[in-house]
Amino acid sequence: MSGQDEQPLDRTRVQKDAGPSPSAVNLRQCKLVVLRGSDKGREFVIAADVIRVGKAEENDLMLREETISRVHFEIVRDGKGYLLRDLKSTNGTFLDGAEIKEAYLRAGSVISAGAAQIKFQPFEERIEIFPSDKEQLGELVGKSTRMREIYGLIERIAPTDATVLLEGETGTGKDLVARTIHGLSRRKAGPFIVVDCGAVASSLIESELFGHEKGAFTGASAARQGAFELAHGGTVFLDELGELSLDLQPKLLRVLEQRELRRVGGSKQLKVDLRVIAATKKDLRSEVEKGKFREDLYFRLSVVPITMPPLRARREDIPALVHGFLDRMTEPGGTRPSLEDGTLAAMQAHDWPGNVRELRNVLERAMAIGTDPTRLIAPLGGGPRLGGGGGVPRAATDVPAEFDPSVPFRDHKERWNDTFERRYLTWLLGRADGNISKAARDADMDRKYLHKLLKKHGIVTDVGVEPDE
Repeated sequence: MSGQDEQPLDRTRVQKDAGPSPSAVNLRQCKLVVLRGSDKGREFVIAADVIRVGKAEENDLMLREETISRVHFEIVRDGKGYLLRDLKSTNGTFLDGAEIKEAYLRAGSVISAGAAQIKFQPFEERIEIFPSDKEQLGELVGKSTRMREIYGLIERIAPTDATVLLEGETGTGKDLVARTIHGLSRRKAGPFIVVDCGAVASSLIESELFGHEKGAFTGASAARQGAFELAHGGTVFLDELGELSLDLQPKLLRVLEQRELRRVGGSKQLKVDLRVIAATKKDLRSEVEKGKFREDLYFRLSVVPITMPPLRARREDIPALVHGFLDRMTEPGGTRPSLEDGTLAAMQAHDWPGNVRELRNVLERAMAIGTDPTRLIAPLGGGPRLGGGGGVPRAATDVPAEFDPSVPFRDHKERWNDTFERRYLTWLLGRADGNISKAARDADMDRKYLHKLLKKHGIVTDVGVEPDE
């Protein structure tokens, strides 16, 4: 248990301006104040999801009382609040004078353990998130206001153990944010374990996360640690968490709330000390409404939500990104390619449906074949054909430049879907002179769904806009 200098985060609410970048964070916290006993007057801010209290040194909060047990009780933070649980203590645990086995704490509740009395006090603090002065943080590059606000939030929450939910389109750099948070945290010397929930077969994902015992299933010839065990003392990054099946979500919730797990085929509960950072390209709020994602898990994950802007929303960062990529791609002792102003301008004008990842891939290919990067930026459905005609390409080298063999089919498909939606909506609104009601009628589309798509792609019009219902 840490002292007053730490400012842990509980169910954090992020206040936002017109854009997706946060401007303030409301930190819901709580502290324990010793009212009676040898430690009278001491205050302890709760910093973890599970806090154990007793007279043994291994407790999070050690009290110097002979009348309490070595590990007397614990306080567990879950989706409903803070749960007080007696741990088979000798003299029992009392809440507001009544002996309990487990019960939820309320503001001002008094916990009695032996001769000690402890008051539970929740409180909330609003902390403004100011844009950082930096133009680069860790592996993140960008001087736009939206990125510098994200830097400011990262700098604020990295030293805590707060769970972080990263949202945004594919290729926006969510993995770099996770690595940056880990690198700035107290856990930076610990492991950083990555699990792509969308890339692991559904039959193997449980073992990948929780591990398994020998003989747990066919092929389990030896016991194996899962990602949560391997991340003990460090950070686990759950990429594409929206792909996690409903039947595994309760088990993940248990890890988040109690920091304990059970391997596949095992019976022993294992304690883990880790930080969880999750990322998704899906709108988890919509997934909750559709019944595809647990609401309690969503709120437990989104303690600190960070939305990464698409590259088209921060075009001023493209020159710095380009120069940074070229620096890293140039061999030691080699000459870094220089780009003309026209080339940079053309790159800034492109929509980059694959975001920063697409930008990096285009530069890598351009350097490999010695061409201008803008020649590798093709329009939707574009790409040359052998012989100058239409039809199917007649050779592997005839694949349009925007198709990258290092990028999986799923990401390619999503990129083109997003590009089609964005271009269709732009055309549709232009045809309707910006009138959303007319555009919805022309497209035979529900107006609220059209609003949702426009918001998704950052398309703004002030003609004929009705408020969302």
